[in-house]
Amino acid sequence: MMIAMRDASKSLFMSSFFEELQRRKVYRVAAAYIIAAGFIIQIGSAVFPAWELPNWTFRWVVVLLLIGFPIALILAWAYDVTPQGIRATKKTAAETHLRRNMIILIATGAIVSAAAGFFLLPRASARKIDKSIAVLPFQNLSDEKENAYFADGMQDDILTNLSKIGDLKVISRTSVMSYRGEGTRNAREIGKALGVATLLEGSVRRIGNRVRVNVQLINANNDEHIWAEDYDRDLTDVFAIQTDLAQKIVDTLQAKLSPNEKARLDRRPTQNPDAYLLFVQAHDYASRADMFRDTSLKAEPLFEQAIKLDPNFSLAFAGLSMVESWVYHSFDPTPGRREKARLNADEALRLQPDLPEGHLALGFSYYYGDRDYERALSEFDIARRGLPNESQAYLAIGAIQRRQGKWAESTANLEKAAALDPKNTNIVTNLVSNYLALRNFETADKILDRVIAASPQSFQARGLKGFVAAQWKGDLSVAEKVFSSIPPETDPDGLMTLARFWILRLQRRFPEALQVVQQFRGEALSNTTTAPCPKAFLEGELYLLQGEEAKARTALEHARVVSDQLLRAAPADPARHGQHGLILAALGQKQEAIAEGKRAVELLPESRDAFDGPQGTAALAQIYAWTGEFDDAFRLLDHLLVIPNGLTVPMLKLDPAWDLLRKDPRFQALIDKYGPKT
Repeated sequence: MMIAMRDASKSLFMSSFFEELQRRKVYRVAAAYIIAAGFIIQIGSAVFPAWELPNWTFRWVVVLLLIGFPIALILAWAYDVTPQGIRATKKTAAETHLRRNMIILIATGAIVSAAAGFFLLPRASARKIDKSIAVLPFQNLSDEKENAYFADGMQDDILTNLSKIGDLKVISRTSVMSYRGEGTRNAREIGKALGVATLLEGSVRRIGNRVRVNVQLINANNDEHIWAEDYDRDLTDVFAIQTDLAQKIVDTLQAKLSPNEKARLDRRPTQNPDAYLLFVQAHDYASRADMFRDTSLKAEPLFEQAIKLDPNFSLAFAGLSMVESWVYHSFDPTPGRREKARLNADEALRLQPDLPEGHLALGFSYYYGDRDYERALSEFDIARRGLPNESQAYLAIGAIQRRQGKWAESTANLEKAAALDPKNTNIVTNLVSNYLALRNFETADKILDRVIAASPQSFQARGLKGFVAAQWKGDLSVAEKVFSSIPPETDPDGLMTLARFWILRLQRRFPEALQVVQQFRGEALSNTTTAPCPKAFLEGELYLLQGEEAKARTALEHARVVSDQLLRAAPADPARHGQHGLILAALGQKQEAIAEGKRAVELLPESRDAFDGPQGTAALAQIYAWTGEFDDAFRLLDHLLVIPNGLTVPMLKLDPAWDLLRKDPRFQALIDKYGPKT
């Protein structure tokens, strides 16, 4: 009997509750709100991308509309619109459960909002992973195998077009080029390694002025083909192929395309097919991961020939400018290189003021040529907005920030660059250098382990791992194993000779080090700095360490002649002044040596460059040690063992450069002060 009465009471309550909802016009308000919210969402989804507003602004509009729904229901329950204005809704005599009704109404509104949010909000986030892509190297099916660069150019241009779209995540060129030449590709493994959901792969056959391109878009999660396209066109239509493919990928991945991005996709870089082919070859050399001297210098004349064929080829001017800046920064810091880099960047932007690559080139010109960090950062920021998936912009920004002493910001940007180009050893090397400079050896070593696992053939990563082991623990076995596996004939500009010399010298195997150096046939070896190292300087130092002073003087006098020539070519290069000071110190010319060391520090003080500045300080400390100025040497060593990118205790203990200081009690005091506590 009691159960029946309770059920009847419940039924009566629910009936009266729904009647009350109808009387208070809550149904009508709910329906009107849903229609209006849907209309606002529909308009916003079309207007926000056109205005180039970020995705989060649209999501916040949806969130606010969802929050507003239960509020609207509460207001509809509590108030009514009458001819006399807005009035509180009159209570009925039968209404005795107002509090419970209100709770039910609020809960209902919240449930409806949550349900709507489930369908509206996750839709955008669920599509995020689908907007990531890697464009793998295209297979060259041409009979002429030298056309391989053309297949790479097709792939690279499609990748570049996609990288300009902010709503996509596009893996940079260097990382995808590691898959060149692979026969059977495992889409799932590649997608996991690169962190993308889709892959584009294809083949190119060029016969004269006819081009046949076959491409497939693949789901990296299940290795299924999403679609495939075939193009058979004239060479002059190659840009139309690239634009059409980029548009199809954008549509498939449901990426938003702003009007500016659409305009960039439709723009042809040149109307001259011969100029385009030269540009493709030049770009291939300029974009090599190793960035050695010879490949950079091969790119230079090809860019120049492309410009001669098409004087309006703004992208070629930008490419040539970046090559000149890199050559100036790496091994030839002469005024002519610096001027050439600036003029070509200016011309690229004169021809096309909104060219992102032009702003990237101008940024490198300010950075490498002038060390004008603020103007460089401004240009890199413009380039980053136009090329949101270009790792080089983030790399450049991070490289400047560490020179400014902003190590946390620098590392964050280098991490971003590494995410966009995870197999680019140059980027990873820069990231590892940050952790190494901050003496975070464990993190640096773990990053290198991941790179080596992903790219076992990467000599740069394995060589750097050996350097980390030496700096961290004084362990030379890792580096020795790496460099001993390199064939003797593999020695680009003496880099391998210098590395073998470094290891043998630290191991105090001086006769073997001398034999390695004397096998090098050139006059100077490429260095990790902008100062090529005279072969005779290495010979002279080794003779001194073996006590053969007469032979040492002969070698060092020749080294001074070579060093004088290097200084005349680049009188403002701090690394060359520091090296010249060391040669003079070894010759016993005390005052001249100290003057050169101080000049190196004046040209690039640590206050101006927290990354490279300590190299000049270390050279001056070594000059002081070699000229008997021990007080000044110890003062600088005490400083270098503390600052980022200074010296480490294991290297202080190993390096014969500090042998003259070892008998001084202050030497062991420094080791005790900064060495690991046991």
